[in-house]
Amino acid sequence: MKLTEAFQPTLKEVPTEATITSHRLMLRAGLVRQTAAGIYAWLPAGLRVLRAISTIVREEQDRIGAQEVLMPTLQSADLWRRSGRYDAYGPEMLRITDRHERELLYGPTNEEMITDIFGAVVKSYKELPLTLYHLQWKFRDEVRPRFGVMRGREFYMKDGYSFDVSKEGAERNYWRQMLAYLRTFRRIGVNAVPMQADTGPIGGNLSHEFLVLAPAGESGVFYDAAWEGIDWSKRDLDADSAEDLKAVQDVLATHYAATDEKHDEAAWEKVPAEQRREGRGIEVGQIFHLGPKYTEAMGVTVTGEDGSPTHPDMGCYGIGVSRLVGAIIEASHDDNGIIWPESVAPWRFALINLRPGDEATDALCARLYSADPENILYDDRKERAGVKFNDADLLGLPWQVIIGPRGAKAGQVELKNRASGERSEMPVDDFMARFGLKAS
Repeated sequence: MKLTEAFQPTLKEVPTEATITSHRLMLRAGLVRQTAAGIYAWLPAGLRVLRAISTIVREEQDRIGAQEVLMPTLQSADLWRRSGRYDAYGPEMLRITDRHERELLYGPTNEEMITDIFGAVVKSYKELPLTLYHLQWKFRDEVRPRFGVMRGREFYMKDGYSFDVSKEGAERNYWRQMLAYLRTFRRIGVNAVPMQADTGPIGGNLSHEFLVLAPAGESGVFYDAAWEGIDWSKRDLDADSAEDLKAVQDVLATHYAATDEKHDEAAWEKVPAEQRREGRGIEVGQIFHLGPKYTEAMGVTVTGEDGSPTHPDMGCYGIGVSRLVGAIIEASHDDNGIIWPESVAPWRFALINLRPGDEATDALCARLYSADPENILYDDRKERAGVKFNDADLLGLPWQVIIGPRGAKAGQVELKNRASGERSEMPVDDFMARFGLKAS
């Protein structure tokens, strides 16, 4: 994408309504624009990040056999009355009456709808286990929306639901999701530590929430420093192997991690002093073992192996995709702007033309841009170099490729790594070989 053709509005001034770093940088870098309290339009660069995160989430869900569906944003109030949650959920639920006086709601979650869909189709234990998931917009009418996309009213999330014929099967599915989540967050580029959690209004008797460590987090966290060195994306663990799932449980049992709500001072004292870490965390996901809570409430059964009707045992698994965008920025930025992990950056390279109109510079930039226009944001504007450098740092693409007249004539590029700030010069052919680029 060429910047002269891109809808990429940046702001020089810090917006007064933005009180945390991620909110300020998302507005300044042109990722989102607020349209109402707690509701945001996602602009092209922000949408590219949202889609990159979604792709990783999908790949890891598909990897463990979950199947993607897409449920509507509006739900019938009757479904929630069947589960008993319609009156209990509270004012966060946006309730709507259509022109035919039918009561609807803008879904804050989908346990009722997926249980109803499942019950209408699946009739036998032979069709289980089954896990369905979707990525969809949700709405919760927060009384005080704040912190940008971190606590908005409308948000994009992945929610998944498993159905098993037994509690043992449901718990196995729970730990498969635990491993999938650990891999997902590592691939996205954040260290999200799983911590035992309360089940809240979702229900169930087993839950873990995943927290990204960042000063702006809403929860106090205590954890063993060993969590900082575990890279689940590279571990050769099989989500279908009982031994490997047990290995994940052993890691959780061995390395302490808890929010301030669940903190156990006696267990904390057993962690070596040099390994203790305290700070703040941003919740980006949560998994639950629900049991038969919803299938019982909604009268959903399957024929069991002995021929009698049984209520399937469920699990529920959520990831805040739009919230993750803010959490990544909170965990990865400096005074100049965002520092994107390469796996979710809106573009991989910022190509900076220091002298538009110079024949050699334009020619070399054109050659590089043609090699991978999908992953290159080409700053071809007739702006001062300082403006271009500032905007490149603000948007935070992993690599800056800087081309000026002198380097262009010598066939050289200057390469800057956004995370480390390290700069190097190299022949253009070496640069293209290093990143696997081929000019068209």
